[in-house]
Amino acid sequence: MSIRENTNRRLKEVLDIMAAGTWLDEKPNGGVVLAEATARIPFSKEESELLSGGIPRGHKNLTKATADLVKAGWITKGRSGWEITENGLRATVVFDTADKLADALSNGTLIPAGTPLPEKPADTAATATAKKPAAKKTAAKKPAAKATTAKAAAKKPEAAGVFFENQPASVALAGDFGQAIGAENWDPNHPSLQMTLEESGTWHLSANLPEGQYSYKAVLNGSWDENYGAFGILDGANHEFAHAGGPITFHYNHATKDVLRVQS
Repeated sequence: MSIRENTNRRLKEVLDIMAAGTWLDEKPNGGVVLAEATARIPFSKEESELLSGGIPRGHKNLTKATADLVKAGWITKGRSGWEITENGLRATVVFDTADKLADALSNGTLIPAGTPLPEKPADTAATATAKKPAAKKTAAKKPAAKATTAKAAAKKPEAAGVFFENQPASVALAGDFGQAIGAENWDPNHPSLQMTLEESGTWHLSANLPEGQYSYKAVLNGSWDENYGAFGILDGANHEFAHAGGPITFHYNHATKDVLRVQS
């Protein structure tokens, strides 16, 4: 398929993912929605090509295409997350294929008057959950890792009755801010860089960083054999961000393989 056709398919997934979030009373973060759509429709070799800033071509195309959903009045984007509108929900029914959705957006087709809202699926959890295929390696460079003799130990909560399915043994944020928090830069085995697994199933690490420009990757099980960069891509480009200085918390989601940042 062409790049445009793949983008249209992912755009349909974006709308479907957000509709599923409505049934779960969720307002998902835009990055999570895009990562899930990409997991369902993986990038082709051409779409995986990194543009300036280390962003895959396919991700840039999809991000740009979501503006059409906003323009049509089918989704809204805010600081607290993305939200699908009632007409957006109706669009999932009326334009039930990627081609129909793309044509409607291109031609400015309106939702027919009297179109009812879709009914809540019987199995909402299954609708909202996607199986993520194995990511292909890209040509992105990663820093050399030091040899280690043991994997870092994960800090797991002791809450009773909580089941952590398919979680790695450990997740570390290896980057060029290591020395700022008492570790070596790019060392995935230093205790200060190990993330803690929360009861929600996500991992977090809080730090107090001085002002500066930083880059990092999520490294699993103490080895560079499995590391995730920007947008949750295996061996992808480094996450990069500018920090004004002060406390910051990183959140790693093993379902999307992506890392989100929250500055305190």
